[in-house]
This record gives sequence, structure tokens and C-alpha cells, in this order.
Amino acid sequence: MSILKATFAGGCFWCIEASFNHLNGVIEARSGYTGGDIIEPTYEQICTGKTGHAEAVQVTYDSTKISYTELLLIFFSLHDASQLNRQGADIGSQYRSAIFFHDLEQQKIANAFILQLQTDKVFDAPIVTEVTAFLDFYLAEDHHQGYFLRNPEQLYCTAVIAPKFNRFKERFKAQLKLT
Repeated sequence: MSILKATFAGGCFWCIEASFNHLNGVIEARSGYTGGDIIEPTYEQICTGKTGHAEAVQVTYDSTKISYTELLLIFFSLHDASQLNRQGADIGSQYRSAIFFHDLEQQKIANAFILQLQTDKVFDAPIVTEVTAFLDFYLAEDHHQGYFLRNPEQLYCTAVIAPKFNRFKERFKAQLKLT
């Protein structure tokens, strides 16, 4: 077993976390904050857009069961990487698209993956995803962890997350954990 970490920001962390936690080979996906200047930021601070942090998900995975490239494929399927500092109605730098690489191999793979997406014109506009060195990750407050699964009837969950999550489950059903 080879346990590694990957860190992604693609808008609301509730959407990204819910999907990654259902993948075979993912040990854990946790919501949090990364990419900014404040130590131990709170959700309220993040929401101002002034901390430099993004809502992000840190994925702990077994690379013998799922590859970093597969994680990137899923990450790019979960959000619109051509939207600068936003995802739909969520607006601000805290909702930016970003990959925080943990080593030079992840950086190389991420850059090559983005180049291929651009070459294949997967998105209708240029990809704006940042590829940035990972520094720190601060866990979001407990009530943000597993939010979608605990609050499926909440309006944001039914209107925004559920449709994305259902498309994810259909597209990647072969990679889902057995339940």
C-alpha cells in the first residue's frame, strides 16, 4: 500500500468532498482551507475572500488502487475549470480552481493533464486552474465534514450538489466503493 495525499480546490468543498469519499482507493477526503496567508482560518474569514485561501479538499489515497491521474480526471469532471474565481453562483477567490501539488511528480502530471484538456478543448473557454505548491492545509470546522451526506435535504445540497453528485456516480460507477 502506498498512501499519498492530493489537494484540490474546485468551488464549494462540499461538492468535491462528497464525490472523492465515494471512490475506491480513497481513504479519506476532508474539507478545509489552503493557499492563503492566515494560520488556522475560520469559515467566516474564508467567506470574505480576503484570506487568500481556497475552499479545498485534501484526499488521502492508496496509489496502488487509484492513480493521481485518475483523481485529476475526476476533479476536472466535478467543476468548471474555465471559471475564474467562481463556480456558478459561488463567487470569490475562495472558490477558485486550483491544484496544490505535494511533490514535483504531481506538478508534472497536473500540468500535462491540463495541457491535454486544453488541446482536446474539453472546456469551452481557457482553463484557469492554478497549479501551486502545497504549503498548509487547515481542516474546516466539523460541521463542514461530510456536509452533503448529512444534509441531503438542505436547499444548496438538493439544487447544486445532488445533480453533480448523481452525474459523478453515473460516470464513475466502476470506480465507486462497494457499499
